[in-house]
Amino acid sequence: MSSFWTIWISVITLGSILGCYLLLRWCLSNRTGVEEGKPMDHEFDGIVEINNPLPHWWTILFYITMVWGLVYFVLYPGLGSWQGLWGWKSSNQGILNIEEGKQATELAKEQGLVVQYDRELEHAKETYGPIFAAYAKQDIESLSNNMEAAKVGQRLFLQNCSQCHGSDARGGTGFPNLTDNDWLHGGSAADIKTTIMNGRHGAMPAWGESLGEQGVKEVVAYALSLSGRKVDQTLADKGKVRFAICAACHGQDGKGNIAMGAPNLTDNIWLYGGSERAVTETVTYGRNGVMPVWKDILGEEKIHVISAYVYGLSHNK
Repeated sequence: MSSFWTIWISVITLGSILGCYLLLRWCLSNRTGVEEGKPMDHEFDGIVEINNPLPHWWTILFYITMVWGLVYFVLYPGLGSWQGLWGWKSSNQGILNIEEGKQATELAKEQGLVVQYDRELEHAKETYGPIFAAYAKQDIESLSNNMEAAKVGQRLFLQNCSQCHGSDARGGTGFPNLTDNDWLHGGSAADIKTTIMNGRHGAMPAWGESLGEQGVKEVVAYALSLSGRKVDQTLADKGKVRFAICAACHGQDGKGNIAMGAPNLTDNIWLYGGSERAVTETVTYGRNGVMPVWKDILGEEKIHVISAYVYGLSHNK
C-alpha cells in the first residue's frame, strides 16, 4: 500500500474516533441555558421535553467502544500498512500458486504470526482428517454405496468440480457428463481416481491446413455417418479414405481409444457439440481440453471420496 493510502486511511479512521469523542463531550455539556432536570420550551401533544443528560451507562458504553477501537487498531492490522502488535492477519496475501502458499505458511509459523486461514485449515485437518482416513481404507466401489461418504463427496464435488461439470455433474460443451457411461479415459474406479489425481490433457490436432476445406467436409461427413447420421454419401465415401489420419487415435472403426483419451465417434455423444458446424470446427481447429491436477490441492484422501461419489453417479443407478 502506498504512503498516500496509508495516511488517508489512518487519518479517516483515527479522525472518526476523535470525532465521536468530541461529539460525546459536546452532548454531555449543558448548552441550553436550562438547568438539568427542568422542563424546556418544547412541547408537543402534551409531552414536555426535559433537559436531561445522556444516561450514565450509555455514556460509559460509548467510551468503551472508543477505547476498544483504539486497542483493536494497535493489536490488529487496519491502519494503512500497520500490521498490528499481535501479528494477526486473515490470510497470506499475494499467493500465486500452491508452492508459494506452503512457503508462506511455514514462514508465518517461524515468525510466530497468527494467520487465521492457516489456523482454520489446521483445525479442519484435526477434526475431519480421521474421517477421511477411515474412508480412504475402503475401496471406491464399496465407498460409493456409503450414503454419508456420498454426502461428503458431493459437497467436495460442488466446491471444486461443479464449476466445469455443473452442480448436477452433467457437464456442458467441452466438459464431460459424469452421469452416463461414456468415459474418454475409462470409467472404472481406478481410472476415475487417476483422472482426478493427475488430471488429463486432451489434444485433438487441427487438420484444417493439411486437409483443406474440402477435405474437412469429407472427413466430417464420414465421422457423422459413423453414428448413423444422414450425410452426403459421396462426401462420406471420400472421407473414409481420408479418415486414415484419424484412425491413429480413434481407431479404424472410429470407436476411440481410452488409453489416448480419443472419443468414440460411433455413439453420437459429442463433447464439443455434434452438429455439422461444431464437428467441422473441431476437425479444422482442433481441441485442447484440460482437466486440472487435483492431488496437490485436495490430497489423495479427499480425492478418494470424490472418486467414490463420481463413480456412484454412473454405476449406482
